[in-house]
Amino acid sequence: EVQLVESGGGLVQAGGSLRLSCSASGFSFDDWTIGWFRQAPGKEREGVSLINYSDGTTDYVDSVKGRFTISSDNAKNTVYLQMNSLKLEDTAVSYCAAAGVETLSAAAYDSWGQGTQVTVSS
Repeated sequence: EVQLVESGGGLVQAGGSLRLSCSASGFSFDDWTIGWFRQAPGKEREGVSLINYSDGTTDYVDSVKGRFTISSDNAKNTVYLQMNSLKLEDTAVSYCAAAGVETLSAAAYDSWGQGTQVTVSS
């Protein structure tokens, strides 16, 4: 059974940092694109960042460029999202997911984690 598990969420003040982790059981990230998404209350799920696990290609939504960094640790089969300079509007449940294509469209992703809450306070 494919299972993705997110961790690292929490409560942080505006301007602070968090690092999210996404690990997998039941399959290897090789040949997959791993995406980070977030969903704030009353809003649609938004693609935040992705990494092509095979070649390291990355992409970000404009609102997080320069603040967030996605990376991978092949030995640990884990993808990280380093989030710096956090803003109030970054508050959301964050999810990781796997897809066979490079896209920030949630519809293309098949396997999802359970999510981790990121709350940014003033």
